[in-house]
Amino acid sequence: MDVRALLRETYLAALDGVRPEVLLAPHLTGTRPHFVLAFGKAAVPMARVALEAFPGVPALVVPPVWEDVPGAEVIAGSHPVPDTASVRAAERALERLSALQAGQTVLVLVSGGGSALLCAPDGVTLEQKGALIRALLRAGADIRELNTVRKHLSRVKGGRLAAATRAHIRALLLSDVVGDDPATIASGPTVPDPSTFADALTVLDRHGLAAPEVRAHLHAGVRGDVPETPKTLPDGSTTVIGSNRVLLEAARTHLEGRGVQAVILGDAYVGDVQDVVRAHAVAVRDAVQTGRPVVLISGGEATVQVRGNGVGGRNTEFALWLLREVGGVGVHALSAGSDGVDGSSHAAGAFLTPDTQARADRAGLDSAAFLNRNDAASFFAALGDLLVTGPSGHNLNDLRLIAVNLG
Repeated sequence: MDVRALLRETYLAALDGVRPEVLLAPHLTGTRPHFVLAFGKAAVPMARVALEAFPGVPALVVPPVWEDVPGAEVIAGSHPVPDTASVRAAERALERLSALQAGQTVLVLVSGGGSALLCAPDGVTLEQKGALIRALLRAGADIRELNTVRKHLSRVKGGRLAAATRAHIRALLLSDVVGDDPATIASGPTVPDPSTFADALTVLDRHGLAAPEVRAHLHAGVRGDVPETPKTLPDGSTTVIGSNRVLLEAARTHLEGRGVQAVILGDAYVGDVQDVVRAHAVAVRDAVQTGRPVVLISGGEATVQVRGNGVGGRNTEFALWLLREVGGVGVHALSAGSDGVDGSSHAAGAFLTPDTQARADRAGLDSAAFLNRNDAASFFAALGDLLVTGPSGHNLNDLRLIAVNLG
């Protein structure tokens, strides 16, 4: 059995089974909306299927890369750090929603990446906000920490998008966060926000960030000089229609269809990538001892503390740390992002094979040196072990496949 090919095939089959249009179509029933707003990495496919169901409805679509959506206005934003196009998209969304009347309905289609793509800074400049987000990413802040801060520097996040319109909001969400909390997905633009200005300050303190202009705004919020994010909102509905768990189950279904036993370890792996790897290493060693062929499946979203200027992301780092933990027990593995992009690399992720370490030794590649400069993608590129798919137009978090006792 070509195990590496099986893992690649499983990744692609799982993504195909949970395409945005597949997940969204069953929910496009009922009242015809008066306006459609779609933003995030899956904005284009979500908008297209929505406009097929509701032809002629005006729409604004905000993806990371411009694509034509017949009948819609498209403004491409920037991810993971917003730019002026992200601001223009947010301003346009606020303009369109504020023009709607009570009794009308807006269909809001949200997917991962929406926090950066729809950006309306409040209390700070775009440059100041962008610098802070980059600093938080380098410090290894998780998505909830990032979004707690973003919400309190924005006129659209933390429920403020919904507060800007008198229309009824119907929001359908594809989740890229562990736990699928609507208040965290794309920074919760359509739901009440449980976090506070004080919480945002705590995030900055935790990661040792000065950011004086940001802190001035957050302190003004703590004093009550700046209104808090909405803690209640008028009647509306928000539904999560796809998640990392759905992706993992699609992978398991494909493997079982190929006659391979598959076990889902979980979809809630978070925290430092080394800790996530150690937890997986325990499961791998347990599986090795049984002698039974199995593919271990997991999801979630690890974090990486950036110390160097290399190329890579959490999935290539996961694969390289996993090599150091279990490279001697003969596993095949694939760790990849469902969006097709791993951090600063052009790859979705990377493969491990039983001979990865031997090939690295022959090539003179020192895994520790690559990890020290956060250059895991370059390590795997040198071995021809990157998974390169291009952006998937989707984002349901990460997919890890670890094959034990196969091949």
